Amino acid sequence: MWPVTLFGQPNSKSIRFHLRRQRYCAKHPAMIQISDLTLRIAGRMLIEGASVTVPTGSKTGFVGRNGTGKTTLFKAITGEMELETGAVKIPRDMRIGQVAQEAPGTDENLINIVLSADKERTRLLKETETETDGGRLAELFSRLDDIDAHSAQSRAARILAGLGFDNDAQERPAREFSGGWRMRVALAAVLFSRPDILLLDEPTNYLDLEGTLWLENYLNRYPGTVIIISHDRDLLNRAVSSIVHLEHKKLSFYRGTYDNFERQRAQTLELEGKARVKQEAKRKHMMEFVDRFRYKASKAKQAQSRIKALEKMAPLSAVLNENVSPIHFPDPQKQASSPIIRLENTKAGYGADAIILQDMDLRIDADDRIALLGSNGNGKSTFAKLLANRLEYVTGEITRADKLKIAMFAQHQLDDLHENETPVEHVRPLMKGAPESKVRARVAAMGLGAERMETKARDLSGGEKARLLLGLIAFDGPHLLILDEPTNHLDIDSRQMLVEALNSYNGAVILISHDRHLIEASVERLWIVKDAMVLPYDGDMESYRKQVLKGNKRDKPAENIDQAEVGNQPVPTQTKQQRRREKAEKRKALEPLKQKIRQAEKDIATLKGRLEKIENELATPGLFQNNAARGEELGQARSANQKKIDALEENWLEMSAEYEGMV
Repeated sequence: MWPVTLFGQPNSKSIRFHLRRQRYCAKHPAMIQISDLTLRIAGRMLIEGASVTVPTGSKTGFVGRNGTGKTTLFKAITGEMELETGAVKIPRDMRIGQVAQEAPGTDENLINIVLSADKERTRLLKETETETDGGRLAELFSRLDDIDAHSAQSRAARILAGLGFDNDAQERPAREFSGGWRMRVALAAVLFSRPDILLLDEPTNYLDLEGTLWLENYLNRYPGTVIIISHDRDLLNRAVSSIVHLEHKKLSFYRGTYDNFERQRAQTLELEGKARVKQEAKRKHMMEFVDRFRYKASKAKQAQSRIKALEKMAPLSAVLNENVSPIHFPDPQKQASSPIIRLENTKAGYGADAIILQDMDLRIDADDRIALLGSNGNGKSTFAKLLANRLEYVTGEITRADKLKIAMFAQHQLDDLHENETPVEHVRPLMKGAPESKVRARVAAMGLGAERMETKARDLSGGEKARLLLGLIAFDGPHLLILDEPTNHLDIDSRQMLVEALNSYNGAVILISHDRHLIEASVERLWIVKDAMVLPYDGDMESYRKQVLKGNKRDKPAENIDQAEVGNQPVPTQTKQQRRREKAEKRKALEPLKQKIRQAEKDIATLKGRLEKIENELATPGLFQNNAARGEELGQARSANQKKIDALEENWLEMSAEYEGMV
């Protein structure tokens, strides 16, 4: 059933709106019907003979690898793309809305840009200004009442506020904002217009984490049908109830969240694989019979029947191997001593008259994994530049470890790639004197296959450019990796590869991202950037999500509040110096245990490398026939190595649990 309220408390108009929508849904169970659709661009087949039905009112995530044709299908739905075959059927009176491709950059203020997106309201209001017939005026005002026009201003303001624009910003002209912020205005406009079918193509690419959380919550309550192209796993798990998957030029519909889709898909692939093996075995058996008896008179009829059966046996589609290339960050050659960066009473900004951050007393250790929280505009990128030594501090002190290597990734750096050079040409100067095979091997390690190595940067996809840039900035094994929104051009599988790369990397990480899954899966500490401060955040991502959605202004961590109350009893507070001293003493006490954990990790890695070499030798064809003694020796060595690994891993788990319990 449709929710009774759109925004805020229920009222007669919103109830009437939803009753009309319920009646419509009852008459039109299928909102979008795609039948036998074929789409082709520049001679390349993207979708072929595909069919799918999207039910009325559903929230559907549209997923598939980059370049498979998701955006093209959106164009087919809106009528911008000519169909080669098939049809897209949508009820005639359904309004389709999508974010404008070009964000507004006019002198009009933001609130008026959003208000003007409701074309019917604008038209009706304009007509009331000149209409003199009383009956017609009554009709106009009745319709304005039906669409809740009197609350339009406050509704538009709430949407803009949710996307990061305060009251002052809403009154400023659009031309004063950057392209990314203007895209938020375009998103606000289409949300305000409340189309029956809302198409969103990667809307979180120009949102921060806070905006993404707000959008997720908004879409949950949206009264119409939503189809969203996204690679944000958490958004697809929280804001949608079905998935349409584009793969091998076909469309498949799955009920449930993205995680549910992944489980179903894995089961389907497993069953298809088993069925294909059985079919191949059956086909082989039948062919053997035919080859043996087709010219023997007594078996000729049976052989002919099997030939006909073979002709009718439609081959099951092979499970294509679409493994995603891994992402790899080289470890620093020599570990830096902690802290690698120390800030003491530091102020930073763009000169003494433009202080962005102040009173920073922080340290970053060699193995820290930290995500920065806070709305865009609060100084996260400024802080990242400060750490990367791309911005001078104004006052205070910053101490960096000797010979500290820092690598920083930011979206705008994609423009720094040499558009006329191939990935190989980007890497070759960094490996002077190295043979060509090693240069190409290094490019391949960045996830760029042989066919893309010789492609000029300007012709690479956004995801391929991001992989190349990640590989280049981390080429020499930095001690600190700073990533500012690294996922914008990566699909879900590549984002998972990024998670695994960060978890395998042996240096420190500072992460700014709107991808909650990436944060939760790869960092251990949260810092919040707000009110010109950078402070540790004691909650987890779920508590931060609730805090953002509640609009709780007290988003500083409890340890930074001078006095908290439990019942009526005040909790004694500590000074910053006392807290820093306590933390320093705690780190010192834990350092021996931390060293043991690190040593155990190194020993495990060494033994696993040795085990891999043993298993590779054991896999040598004919080993036991040609040299049984060597085979037995290797078998015993493998068993002994595995026992050592098991013992070390068990000890590592115990020490890690002990360490986690003490921090």
